[in-house]
Amino acid sequence: MTAETLVFDPKIINRFDVNGPRYTSYPTADRFVESFCADSCAHWLANRSAGSERQPLSLYFHIPFCNTICYYCACNKIITKDHGRSAKYLKYLARELALQSSFLAEGDNEVAQLHWGGGTPTFLSHDEMRQLMAATRQHFRLVDDGEYSIEVDPRKVDHATVKLLGELGFNRMSIGVQDFDERVQQAINRIQSEAETLAVINDARANGFKSISVDLIYGLPRQSVSGFARTLDRVVAASPDRLSIYNYAHLPSLFKPQRRILESDMPSADERLQILSMAINKLTDAGYVFIGMDHFAKPDDELAIAQREKRLHRNFQGYSTHSDCDMMSFGISSISKVGPSYYQNVKTLDEYYELLDRGEIPVYRGIALDADDILRRAVIQSLMCHFELSFESIENAYGVDFASYFATELDALQEMVQGGLLRIEAARIVVLPPGRMLVRAISMVFDKRLRADRESKRYSKVI
Repeated sequence: MTAETLVFDPKIINRFDVNGPRYTSYPTADRFVESFCADSCAHWLANRSAGSERQPLSLYFHIPFCNTICYYCACNKIITKDHGRSAKYLKYLARELALQSSFLAEGDNEVAQLHWGGGTPTFLSHDEMRQLMAATRQHFRLVDDGEYSIEVDPRKVDHATVKLLGELGFNRMSIGVQDFDERVQQAINRIQSEAETLAVINDARANGFKSISVDLIYGLPRQSVSGFARTLDRVVAASPDRLSIYNYAHLPSLFKPQRRILESDMPSADERLQILSMAINKLTDAGYVFIGMDHFAKPDDELAIAQREKRLHRNFQGYSTHSDCDMMSFGISSISKVGPSYYQNVKTLDEYYELLDRGEIPVYRGIALDADDILRRAVIQSLMCHFELSFESIENAYGVDFASYFATELDALQEMVQGGLLRIEAARIVVLPPGRMLVRAISMVFDKRLRADRESKRYSKVI
């Protein structure tokens, strides 16, 4: 999306800015059930291999360890400086790799996408990184032109580490910045200089990384429009291929570290909107394409190309170019997508180790999708990724009459039509420029499993 087509209307946003899911899956993870067990996982892994056409795999590894705590963080993490803990964790990751892959048929191990997330993956020592990649390659074949990415904390990375990551096969890097404003950094306990961040970006380019992404957050304590504008100017000058600007969700009742953030330091709702509006305008003026929600990319980046070619997909890592991948995930709290199923691992190390010691896939909840779930997932994916929905494409793929099947939803969308968020035509739904910022709210209309309003407050605001 260009600066000319983007419309940012605070009145419309305030009207429709509700609490809602980010739709990295449908059904969303809060709908998973504990009756989905290790045997269920084994069934779907084996069923995948029994299919006539095997799709390539995507692998995700959750590395939960961090040296220090960032107060805003809502990830499943373990604060420690003890590498004895990560050494033990890697041994169990290797067990899980062997266990999950054992259910796949021979030869069903081709990987097109791999991601290390956290936590802080670069908490691992060089030997530990080599060990994990070796264990991965023991059970899976990473294709030569695959996308292999890692999340990096510039405060914990030197030249040798970036060089090693390139040698291990990583070719994409996501760099956490959040904000360069020193007052904000002090408030969130993440002191990170521009110089060390630029050093990592330059090292990544020197070591053959094809794509570099920078992560920012708006709505943090002590943030201002002018301060965040200065951060964006410095980031744009570094010319990353992609940027993500996430909305900070302040939920101290759920995430204890956030209790260290003073409510009085938080920007007001109006200030948050001003920061977001400025950020979108500044980035689109700089030539970045607004992919959707919180992602921006250069016009020649694979994400922007995939969106233009209607190949964009959304999964647990955000927007992706690999719509046909099953995702096998490893480590505590990680979520897998295999066939018409999702499943999530246990959240604590003790549970994880205990289940693997018993030879069980360390899952604690999941869901097998029914025909309605699969249909609605396709609808939500199309809206979230392409901002339009062809009735004919859904009808041909799923054998339904769209207008009849979704009569209730089409009626519920009329308020958004009147609000200028979208247009319902004879053959399609088109999300209009003012609605692109609110595509989560539009997608919620098709979410049959969405909890009652009083429960949906667990979600973050759409904007």
